[in-house]
Formats: sequence, C-alpha cells, structure tokens
Amino acid sequence: MKNKVNNFLLAASAASVVALLQACGGTAKTTSTDSDSYTQYVNPYIGSEGHGHVFVGANVPYGAVQLGPVNIMQSWDKFNGWDWCSGYNYISKEILGFAHTHLSGTGISDLNDLLILPANGSPKLSPMKFEDENSGYGSSFKKENEKVAPGYYSVYLDKYKIQAQLTATERAGFHEYKFDKTDSAHILVDLGFAMGWDKATHTNFNVINDSTILGYRLSKGWAPDQRVYFAIKLANGATAIQLYDSTALLTGKNVTGQKLKALLFVDAAKQPTVKLKVGISPTSSEKALENLDAEIKHWDFAQVKNDADKKWNTELGKIQFDADDNTKTIFYTSLYHTMFVPSLFNDHDGGYMGSDKVNYPNPGFNNYTLFSLWDTYRGLHPLMTLVQPDKVNDIIKSFLKIYQQQGKLPVWHLNGNETNTMVGYPAIPVIVDAYLKGFRDYDVNLAYEAIRHSAMQDTNGIQFIQKLQYIPADVINESVAKAQEYALSDWGIAAMAKDLGKQEDVEYFTKRYKLYEQYFDKNVGHFRGKLSNGEWRGPFDPVEAKHRDNDYCEGNGWQYTWLVPHDVKSLINLFGSDKNFTNKLDTFFSMSSQLNHDASPDISGLIGQYAHGNEPNHHTPYLYVYGGQPWKTADIVRHVADTFYTTKPDGLCGNEDAGQMSAWYVLSAMGFYPVNPSQGIFIFGSPLMNKAVLHVGNNKSFTINVANQGKQNKYIQSIKLNNKAYTKSFIDFKDIAAGGTMEITMGNKPSETFGVKPEDRP
Repeated sequence: MKNKVNNFLLAASAASVVALLQACGGTAKTTSTDSDSYTQYVNPYIGSEGHGHVFVGANVPYGAVQLGPVNIMQSWDKFNGWDWCSGYNYISKEILGFAHTHLSGTGISDLNDLLILPANGSPKLSPMKFEDENSGYGSSFKKENEKVAPGYYSVYLDKYKIQAQLTATERAGFHEYKFDKTDSAHILVDLGFAMGWDKATHTNFNVINDSTILGYRLSKGWAPDQRVYFAIKLANGATAIQLYDSTALLTGKNVTGQKLKALLFVDAAKQPTVKLKVGISPTSSEKALENLDAEIKHWDFAQVKNDADKKWNTELGKIQFDADDNTKTIFYTSLYHTMFVPSLFNDHDGGYMGSDKVNYPNPGFNNYTLFSLWDTYRGLHPLMTLVQPDKVNDIIKSFLKIYQQQGKLPVWHLNGNETNTMVGYPAIPVIVDAYLKGFRDYDVNLAYEAIRHSAMQDTNGIQFIQKLQYIPADVINESVAKAQEYALSDWGIAAMAKDLGKQEDVEYFTKRYKLYEQYFDKNVGHFRGKLSNGEWRGPFDPVEAKHRDNDYCEGNGWQYTWLVPHDVKSLINLFGSDKNFTNKLDTFFSMSSQLNHDASPDISGLIGQYAHGNEPNHHTPYLYVYGGQPWKTADIVRHVADTFYTTKPDGLCGNEDAGQMSAWYVLSAMGFYPVNPSQGIFIFGSPLMNKAVLHVGNNKSFTINVANQGKQNKYIQSIKLNNKAYTKSFIDFKDIAAGGTMEITMGNKPSETFGVKPEDRP
C-alpha cells in the first residue's frame, strides 16, 4: 500500500477471451472447458505493470502460499523501483527465482520469502545484476514463454534452458522443472534473499536426508519480527547438498546463520524432470512438514494444478456474471484479486503463532492475517459479507485474538506483526459491519470491549477526541485525516452500543463522531487543520498534495472534503443545501487535475481532483445519490469503470491495495457500493452486466436482471425487488442476503423520478 510507508479490476465466447489474454502475454487455458469454468475469464497480468503491484504466480483462494517469480527490482532509490515491490512487474525480462510469499498491490516490499531457483553450470550464490546474466544467479526469459492462470505459473528460463512450472495449495508450493541442459544441475535455496527493506536476521537449514530439508527464516523489515518455517521435499533426492552462509561453505547438516543458502545437486541427465514440494508454517518446521504431507500426499503435479483450478472456480462461481467479453474479463480478474487476502495464517491442524509470538494449538477457527484495513474496510470486507459469509466470523475472531495478544485491534497486520501503517482504527468498521449484519459467532462482549478500547488510547490524537476536543494540527501530524477516520469508526461504536443497550456510550460516541464538523471552514468549504490556539492553519490550498507534514494522509483538501461517509446528511447541511452540496461535487469532478507540490503517487486515476487510485475517495461518486442526483453517480461510475479498469497489464490506475481496488469494481459492476462501510446498505450506481447471480450462503442466491443494458444506457429508470416496485436508491444487505430477484431497467437519459425524492434517498 502506500507511498505513505516511504514516510510509504458466461455468455462470452471462451475462444475470444483466450485470444485476448494471449495478446496480453497470458493464458486463459484451464483444466475446465465447460460453461462453469470461471478461471478462463481471469487475466492475472492485469495490474502487474505500472503501480498496480499485483501478485503474479500460483496460489489458491486465501492461501498462505503465494508462489511466484521474483524479478530484479530496478533501483529502489529511483521511483520506478517501487513498482517491483510485489516481486514482479510485467515489463521485466529477468527472473531471480521463485518465492513462496508475496504481498499483492500493497506498495510494500516485505515477504518474497524462501527463494528457490533451478540452475545449472557453475553455481552462483548472489543474484545477478540488472541486464547482466553472468554476474550472478537468475535468468532472462521471453514473455511468450511465460504462462499464468489461477493456481498455475510457468516460464522457460533461457539462461539455464529449464522449463519451470508452479502450482500451490493453501500451505504448500509444488515445483516441476524440466532440464534441457543438465551439466551441474542444481536447485538453489536462498534464505538471505530480500526485496526492499526486509532483511534476514536468523536462518536455519536442517538436512534430514537427501530428499528432506527443514528450516526457518527470521527477518526484520516492515514486519519487525517475521518468521517463516519451511519443509522441502525432493522427489528423487539430491546427489549432494552444500550449505553456505552468504558465500562461506559450512559443515554439518543442521546449521544456522544470517543469510544461509543451499545448493541441492540433482542428476538431471538421468531424471531431467525434477519435482520438489515446499510446505510453510507460522509455528515450526515440523508443522511445515505436516502441512506439506497433509496437503500434497503425492507427486502428481497435474492433479495439484487441477485441484487449484477447481478451488478457484468454486470461489469465482459465487458470482455468476453475464456481460460482454471485456467487462467479464475485468470482473472475474477483479474478483480473483479480492481473494488473495486476508490469507490463512495457521497450520493444517489449526494451530497458529499469535502476535505475542506464542503458538496456539487448536483455536477452533481459521486464523487469518494480512489486514490492510485502511484500504479494505471500505469495500473488500463488505463484499465478503455478501459472498464469503463463512469466513466473516473467523476474521473477527482473528481480530479479537490480535487484540488480546497485542493490546489493541489490528491496524495493518502482517504475519503476527503490527506495522501500525496508515491512520485511524480501521478494524472497527469491519467488526461493526459484521455485527450489524448478524454475524455473531464470536464473543460479542469481547468485540465491543475491543472496539471501545481501540478508541480510548492516548496516542495519535485520540487523547484529544477522548475529551471531545479537536486534534490540533501543530501537535499531531495528519490531524484532519485522523479525525475523519476516527469519526467514521466512532459512528460504528455508537451504532453497536445502541444495539447492545449501552446508552451512555451511545451519547458519548455520537458526540465524538460529530467532532469532524469542527474542522470544516465554511469560508473555504473544506475541512482543514486547526491550530492549538483555535486558528486555522494557513496558508490554505485545497489542491496542495504534499504527502508529508500536512493535515491529510495521501490526499489533499479537496479529496478529504468528502470523507464523511457515516454522516452524509450532516455533511450536506454544512454546505447549506442539497444544491450547494452537489454543486461542490460538480466542481470536484470537473476542475483541473493538476496537483500542487510533491504529490504521493497514490494520488492517481484523477477525474478533476477525484483520485480513484487511492481508497479514501472510493465512495465519493456515490454521494450524488444523497443529494438526489443519482444520474451523476451513474456518469462518474461508468467513467471510472471504463477508464481506470482495462484488460491491459497496466489496467489498474493505482495500487491494488490487498484487493480494495478490485472490490470497488466488483461491487460497482453489479450496480451498487457501500458508502458507509458499517451501515449495511449499498448505494445504487450503474450496473455493467446483463445478469448477475450472487450465491450468498445458506443455499440462497440473489439474482439481478438488467434490462436495456448498454454503453449509452447507463441510467437506472426503475427497479423491481421480488416483483414489487422499488423506488429507493439503495438496497439493504438483509434484502440481498435473504435471496430473491431484482430487476433493473436502464435508459439513455436520467430518470426524473428514480431516487430523487428525499424519502427514497439513503
């Protein structure tokens, strides 16, 4: 995620989709060819070029293993180095090896753990330099020889003349290498390899025999204490094994060091196809071996690949989406990207390592990690309540265990580490949203305790709002952004307190969520920083977008004008009228897109000053609905969908941010989006499909039929819900979760009645 951390997108012809994806350098071939194959519509290259930073490789939905290639990062010191932080960028021509963990679209260079490379010839122990193959290990490759599909990756390594194939289960990776050149054939395992700031601190190899090696890699970077335990199995064993610390040859079979490397020599002349499996664990190398044995009991690569494809088809099939070829490809690729995280952080038997570094066996739920919550609370988690209801309670349980173990709810949590990245206490909207939607299979009292505790800390400006005071801009950096994020979460606390009958807290947190009004300067029509003496910080320029030492977080005064999704009616009142409010929105979307000063690269995908490339703006197109002008929401939503989401490798206008960028498209393509992420209602926009069927759990489905769909017919004319006229410009979660049918009729001109009356607005 975020340059702040530097301070830092069934009716279609399958043949046409195949041709489209191959034109982009990918593959749409899967193990399924019938109409129930959804993986054929996924192009994993979308978002892999530019600033999308998506993971490219082999994984299964929500799996701990994300096994894929690692390119050479082209200079972190230069800006373009940021675009290799996931380990991969579409424009690269070299591969250093294949790592088992990655971050997708976060803008963070952690993970890329446990690098493995098949090689031959004179062994190299250090990675090659950019465009200099002879300087170290790694190989060039040709794009036409690289293939990728959900659960599968393959490439031909030109330097070594090796065909590499990868697939995965939840906690294990499967490698198959065919050596066309066999002299001194070997497998390099580099535990010291790191991308960006992640640095190995302590590593271990324990050679059990010629075919089994256990070990671990401890590292420090963005995640301050990351631990990956592993087990490697070779199908035919190694003829010899050499262990090194950096470049120093070691003796013994159980060795430790800071940057250990292993060379596993194989008889490729006798067995040109070399297979190895790698299991990982958060708790121990022995558990990694158990995970491996439990999930891949054989050496049939094709079966594991087929199983991965089936898992993806099952999850992608939870939404049956009928649209034109282009839209369908973007939709299913987006849905695919929303299922990388949260990722499992436990062993096959359920045990996991807590935030306190204690191992917890048999917790009774699936523990998850990788919570990019400042991004994902807005759209990804509300989407999960619709199509992944079986995972919601376990995610909340994971939150609560983190709370008990580290003393607060997660902010940006990664593999047992709190990174404290971004602003606010963003786990609260997720918990409140789940609670208000009826997800209660967790300790509700503990959940309320946790959200209240997170809102009562004496840090980051919370110490001021505890006393119902504004946060002074000369004391706390990013004061406006923090205040607005706190207010959104405080609305959720008040809502949950009301449901629990905690009236005193309702009154207190209602006052707190209204504190955002103190930052609104009616003279300029924006929220701005206020100094300790009560004066506004000046000079004020709402277009100023410098991302350090200002009142906002990765944004400017224009973009933060709208970050009041929990209290839009009161926001309208601050402007004086619906007309003033919508006029201000008109200016926002139509003014110059020029940014003053040094803007964060996250401020991208601009329409006027609207920045779709960054999450705080994602709800803003839908605000017109609150002002009684839903047709303007339709205009902006269609423009964003058509402009900033494409089938090209650079088909995302900003960081994927752990699925949030894609979640916006998935929801908006179906015709709605949650403005207030905890309120349980979805605001109508402009659906992109002919029909969508959401399988919402409990053997229920919600079918959306769209009549008169077309490029020009972007305006909703009327809606029927379960065959009854429906005039509201929003729909409640409970109506979708109950199953049923909704019919939407579109037209090429704005409706004069739909969603216009005050009683029909959210």
